[in-house]
Amino acid sequence: MKPIRVLVVEDSLVFRELLVQNLSKDPEIQVVATAKDPFEARDAILEHNPDVMTLDVELPRMSGIEFLRKLMPQYPLPVVVISSLSDKVFDALNAGAVDFVAKPSVSNRAQLEEFIHNELFVKIKIAATAKIGNTRRSVVQTQSTRYSGKDKNLVIAIGASTGGTEAICSVVKEYGPDLPGIVVVQHMPPGFTAMYAKRLDNDCKLQVKEAETGDQVLPGHMLIAPGGDRHMRLVKVNGVYQVECRQGPKVNGHCPSVDVLFDSVAKVAGANALGIILTGMGGDGANGLLAMRQAGARTIGQDESTCVVYGMPKVAYDIGAVEYQEKLQNIASKTYAVLNTM
Repeated sequence: MKPIRVLVVEDSLVFRELLVQNLSKDPEIQVVATAKDPFEARDAILEHNPDVMTLDVELPRMSGIEFLRKLMPQYPLPVVVISSLSDKVFDALNAGAVDFVAKPSVSNRAQLEEFIHNELFVKIKIAATAKIGNTRRSVVQTQSTRYSGKDKNLVIAIGASTGGTEAICSVVKEYGPDLPGIVVVQHMPPGFTAMYAKRLDNDCKLQVKEAETGDQVLPGHMLIAPGGDRHMRLVKVNGVYQVECRQGPKVNGHCPSVDVLFDSVAKVAGANALGIILTGMGGDGANGLLAMRQAGARTIGQDESTCVVYGMPKVAYDIGAVEYQEKLQNIASKTYAVLNTM
């Protein structure tokens, strides 16, 4: 198997050399070129035809986001963004990047090792398999109907990973404030989930926030599991759905885990739930979605043609967890259709 050919775009000489040294240790990865700004990167792309590009957001002469916006329509390429804690990363994902990693401190050796070996290696390998072009589906045309069951005690649970930030955004932008409460796990580093929630809160008709233990799952509201070392579970207190965010070990390599959320929804809400699994690598959420379906919940999975990575939805579909398989642009209207039969 040929190694993944990588172009590293980073303006800091020290960090650039660290990336090259460490990436070169993996036999499945070959660094074919480096660049300190988008102009050097453009030339390197034309000369070396890399499989994946790592891209710093803050670059001289042209920002990484502006570079992405110019690059992707003409030369679609899997891009993993390396970003400090900033909501600019979501602009980069909207511009066509496949995924992102949080930039570590160069002086913190343990943090740097974790970043290189447990995050960047994995993200590059996932990006090499991604379908470029499926990341820009933020504008969705649907024929959504109104939700007619406001008095029902229902809950919607959504899980996603690679490509999920844009996929979730495209779906929930079509949701109205009449829908049941929504709980979401999107694999994301700590700190970024709060910014993502704030961005969604500004962009859609729902009220969106990063979840905290005790938050109620209310109609027209969406709670996003905090990134880091806590799993989010659905609980019921005095007949009202709430979330609980507690520390725990990784499940399926993730914390928060979609499976943990979906399992709790299956136990607490049973048939009064709708589960939706979107684009992502691996199988996190598949068994939980099956548990939901076996408990009487309705389930929707994103189809292969519109996934950035058809991993999680594929595993869920293959084990019989998916009741309806839909293109991304149809999931919002399908949500309404299914809820109105519950």
